[in-house]
Amino acid sequence: MARSPLTRDEVLEAAAALVKQHGPAALTMRKLAAELGTAVTSIYWHVGNRESLLDALVERTVQDMGAISPTGRTPAERVVSVARRLRRELRERPHLIAMVHERGLTERMFLPAQQALVHEVRAAGLHGTRAADAVRAIQFQIVGFVLVERNRERSPVQSPAETDLWEPGALPGDPSLSRALSRPPDPERLFLLSVRALATALLGPPSR
Repeated sequence: MARSPLTRDEVLEAAAALVKQHGPAALTMRKLAAELGTAVTSIYWHVGNRESLLDALVERTVQDMGAISPTGRTPAERVVSVARRLRRELRERPHLIAMVHERGLTERMFLPAQQALVHEVRAAGLHGTRAADAVRAIQFQIVGFVLVERNRERSPVQSPAETDLWEPGALPGDPSLSRALSRPPDPERLFLLSVRALATALLGPPSR
């Protein structure tokens, strides 16, 4: 059975998969052609040279990051939904995000998520500088959390580990706290805890 004609979208999908798994250095036209079962000349015909391919991947990543739709009944819930989706997108494609950053398109990439946050903080009654501060604080929390996560994942093995530093008797009068600190952190739980607390504080009545 004859193979259907190769499309540009298929080329970009395969290229994105290679970059996600192995990083930009692993993306060669020959390897991409092998993945697709086609000739190298066919890849060039669809996307041009390697630099043009990388540019197309960056543009595709920027567009993919724009597909964030808030969910939830309240502005705070919808802010949390945007934060969770953005964190997931950033964690799933670190190499592609790095390529976007290297080409100076990071702010453009984050604009759709920022616009979604603007809509929700305005729905909560915030305007002007207070609204702008809320949007940026939430955005910084998301990006900063992801950076800390990745740094912890890539750091060398620690000795003693964080979990070794809190023995049961380390905090007299509060053994449950010692036990909790001796367990590995749950990043998903901590992320939701921090974003919900931040959203609730920022979208609530101003402090006096």
